[in-house]
Amino acid sequence: MATMLFRDSSYPISYLVQAIDHGDIALPDIQRPFVWQATKVRSLFDSMYKGFPVGFLLFWETDADPSARQIGTGKAVPRYLIVDGQQRLTSLYAVMKGMEVLREDYSTARIRIAFRPSDETFAVTDAAIEKDPEFIPDISVLWTTDKFHQTVRDFLDHLATKREVDQPERDCLAEAIDRLRGLNDYMFKVMELTRTVDEERVAEIFVRINSEGVTLNQADFILTLMSVFWEKGRRELEDFCRGSKTPTLSTASSFNWYLQPQPPQLLRVTVALAFRRAVLKNVYTLLRGRDLESGSVSPQGRQAQFAKLEEAQAHVLNLAHWHEFLMCLERAGFRSSKMISSDNAILFTYAMWLFGKVHYGVPIPRLREVIARWFFMTHTTSRYSGSFETQAERDFTMLNTVAPGDTQGFCDALDNLINNTLTGDFWTITLPNGLATSASKSPALMAYIAALNIHDAPALLSHVPVRARLDPAVIAKRGIERHHLFPRKYLRGTLQIADTNKVNQIANMALVDWYTNLAISDRAPSEYWPNEVSEAGLSSSRLARHTYLHALPEQWHEMNYQPFLAARRQLMAQVTRDAFNLLGDQSYEPDYPAPGDPNAIPKRTSVFGVRLSHLIELGLLDVGTTLVDHLRGTDASAIVTSEGKIEFNGETFDSPSGAACAALDVRSFNGWEFWYAETGGELKLLADLREEFVQQTVQPELLE
Repeated sequence: MATMLFRDSSYPISYLVQAIDHGDIALPDIQRPFVWQATKVRSLFDSMYKGFPVGFLLFWETDADPSARQIGTGKAVPRYLIVDGQQRLTSLYAVMKGMEVLREDYSTARIRIAFRPSDETFAVTDAAIEKDPEFIPDISVLWTTDKFHQTVRDFLDHLATKREVDQPERDCLAEAIDRLRGLNDYMFKVMELTRTVDEERVAEIFVRINSEGVTLNQADFILTLMSVFWEKGRRELEDFCRGSKTPTLSTASSFNWYLQPQPPQLLRVTVALAFRRAVLKNVYTLLRGRDLESGSVSPQGRQAQFAKLEEAQAHVLNLAHWHEFLMCLERAGFRSSKMISSDNAILFTYAMWLFGKVHYGVPIPRLREVIARWFFMTHTTSRYSGSFETQAERDFTMLNTVAPGDTQGFCDALDNLINNTLTGDFWTITLPNGLATSASKSPALMAYIAALNIHDAPALLSHVPVRARLDPAVIAKRGIERHHLFPRKYLRGTLQIADTNKVNQIANMALVDWYTNLAISDRAPSEYWPNEVSEAGLSSSRLARHTYLHALPEQWHEMNYQPFLAARRQLMAQVTRDAFNLLGDQSYEPDYPAPGDPNAIPKRTSVFGVRLSHLIELGLLDVGTTLVDHLRGTDASAIVTSEGKIEFNGETFDSPSGAACAALDVRSFNGWEFWYAETGGELKLLADLREEFVQQTVQPELLE
């Protein structure tokens, strides 16, 4: 006979709300971003009012003893965790208690649902409903006031001042309102998983019953444990993540230009520092107080492990630590998230920085040097992709032989691994091969751009430093652009190279000032290059420096295309290697201008005049991105060009609409609502990307 994993119960909403208030049921989402739209909350109340089933709730009994208290507080540990149904319970609790919720942008708001008793209609409250006497604009009042009957009379009396309401109708309206208030007694089916069910079985049950395809991971379980046993710690973690999204001028914050972390991401750093673990499953077991050998659960063991977690998190969320670490990325030539292809590289490098600072006492100048090299290595080699947890734990294990406080031993361990990874073959074979791609955010390309920053390189044939124009806080209307050295139309028309991946090869792109980009246009290199060199007026030594930094082979403009690509890849790798070697020079110190004031940049107010080139400049769209028809069945596919145009079926269109009309064979169509961009592993409508552009900072000239 199968073991019974759950109890089948039913509870009225009033009991569930009271249990949340008393702390018997943990509802942490009331303090966390609420993802349901108000329309879903409206539909929930409408279904309940009509007596429809709205699904069951899944609770998980905690293994805490009845007298347990949360770490750092006098609050009792909840008896139940909500595994499935958090959004529904949050909706009900917030509306019936009149509580604010946090939105995804971390703003607070009330969920205001309106009710029209005359036809028993629910709606999301807006300005028109607020003024409509037929509606109760906020049904929360039905449960938050002690004078319910007076509230009903006031509503009916106000309605009677606007139109005639006879007694029979008054009775019907009052009955509808009373029925709505009676949702307090609506019975929810609850399945209570017993405390003997482990987290893997809980995750499996959740996946099987969840209709939206949501999965639970080990980070979810650890964060849930924090909600139960150390709610203060989870809130601190989330406050840090919230602060990273919004710049402040008056106070220190976690805001930065590299990463706006989510709680599960920073949790990885914390458990790495606390337990030298990256596989979160083992960490969850430890935090439950379970002995890895005997399997027994001990409250004392749980307290000891949470104490380690608390100590580690204090270091991880220390703003001085955080910003000092980010200076290592700056030293490594990386200026913003636009240059980051792996968040894991940042997170696990931060863990290494904390090891060096907290456990080994490495002086900051030495730590900056070794960690800058470590990050450059991990990011360039995609070290923390794929089976990243296993790789990270291998790296942590490397430090097991280094005694605490052994500064030199820590640095030697990292230096040895760096040198064993970035061998001569890496620089002469692996990195050049990595540059043989058209991917706009290739780790190899980002390494080369970082190298230009380290070298303080100017844009090609320009006096403008690359790193100054890559200041993440300054968004210029036109700045440094990546442009084809062998122009695209020249390759397609004269050389008959039609493969977009070959045309947009990294080795065929150089960083130039926008006016140089315009001058290059579509002429052959042998035609435009001598003229551009003459116009630049650079001395022979400066021209030689430009040629070296931008990895241009001797007489490159006279070369055939394929030999040029191969030769330039080797030179780009050499420039990158030279820059990396500079990072090991203790005398090297980047002199970057401080990022500009993000609050000083004006906001755009309209989508009028937005072009694809603007999305490219802001990093919302990459050159070479594939555009597809996702909804209308034409199987159309197009490419975004470096000029911010669209290439479709061998033709180039200045706007999304022109390309969409060609795909649909019509005279007029809004291409922003037609094309979907394949970006970040998902499809995004161009109209949505344009809206993102509107929400971000740009120069006011774009409004003209």
